[in-house]
Amino acid sequence: MLQSSFLTDLLATITNRTQQTAATRDARPIKELCEVLLSNIGDVSANSVVRSILHKYRKLNDAERMQFFRCLAEDFDIDPDAVGMLAQRYADTRSARDLAALTAQAEPRRQEILRRLNRVPGATADLVAMRCDLFDAIAKDPALARIDLDFAHLFASWFNPGFLVLRRINWNSPANILEKIIAYEAVHAIDSWDALRLRLLPEDRQCFAYFHPSMPEEPLIFVEVALTNGIPGDIQSVLADDRDATPAGRMDTAVFYSISNCQAGLRGISFGNALIKHVVEDLSASLPQLKTFVTLSPIPGFREWIDGVLADQSTPEAGALRTALHKSEQEPAQVDDKTTEPLRRYIAHYLVHERRAKGDPMNAVARFHLGNGAIVHNVYACGDRSANGQRASYGAMVNYLYDPAKIDRNIEDFTTTGTVATSRIISALLKTPRTLINKAT
Repeated sequence: MLQSSFLTDLLATITNRTQQTAATRDARPIKELCEVLLSNIGDVSANSVVRSILHKYRKLNDAERMQFFRCLAEDFDIDPDAVGMLAQRYADTRSARDLAALTAQAEPRRQEILRRLNRVPGATADLVAMRCDLFDAIAKDPALARIDLDFAHLFASWFNPGFLVLRRINWNSPANILEKIIAYEAVHAIDSWDALRLRLLPEDRQCFAYFHPSMPEEPLIFVEVALTNGIPGDIQSVLADDRDATPAGRMDTAVFYSISNCQAGLRGISFGNALIKHVVEDLSASLPQLKTFVTLSPIPGFREWIDGVLADQSTPEAGALRTALHKSEQEPAQVDDKTTEPLRRYIAHYLVHERRAKGDPMNAVARFHLGNGAIVHNVYACGDRSANGQRASYGAMVNYLYDPAKIDRNIEDFTTTGTVATSRIISALLKTPRTLINKAT
């Protein structure tokens, strides 16, 4: 049995090396290979062509990649006249046959190229990396953006949450995965292995990540969770090196304090909503004593907005607000509720009432959580005293609360009328007049 397994593995290795060697020797231009790939060739030949295309693409320099993308955009685009003719024919007949013809003609040939490129092991990761290159190319030539419509369409299907695998990341996870958690952490930097250990090893600190079966060594997104007694209002207490771990019997709250997307090539493909729901289900099953699920989230952009509100203001309220902003950089022991309440009123206003031209909240993190059914639960003037927290928001942070009984209703209200669900704490803060905003507008 062992001998049979060894021979099977050896044969697979030899076959793979043979195929890779054939790919490196194929002298045909990459455009010609793309045309061949679209023809009716057998699976073995198609796989060889795919390997040749991917091998050649990896060797291209920046200028050659721009040429490749322009080729995809121009030579493998749709025929607008043919699409228009078929659309008119279908409008007249409404037949399934004409609809099928229209659908086939309306899909750019490059989309089928990308689809067929994804047929060999490792190709999915190559295509994700290719989309990163495409983003750089689009910055130089915006006309190439139409290629990204094909990537986005395919990736939305290939990376459907139903295909993803949830894995808990702990201190015993493979070193290459742990290194990527350190590298990809985008909210609260991990500056050492000791810092990572403190986020993974104690049982009251957990981390979960989504993986795709075709990219088993590459996390797509991960969330870090603190299991606490009560809802924390600052990130320093959550990440403190000398903190006491919360005993299992006192854990009643799961705090999602960092969510990081890992793959730049999957920009615009949403995993966060499914990840949070999946982790809530897992934690609820394994730790039924958990009753509260909240985030401790940054508020990027708040500093720029409040600075704009305060510009050229010299009223007593503006002075009190500037004092609160100064105090927010100090230790919590030096800050009291009376001093920071003016600032908390403006934080609440910014999250709930400040809108983009589209009518949705100005803050991107708020849009994400509110769109997933969360409630704006509480805001803090001194939540993040790190340099990054000060640069982004003068240290302001917010709890978004996920109440399973209210999520569906909150989503419906938010998507249909733009209504933001808030707690009594936030409602009380919003009732207090904010005269500086009235004067600025």
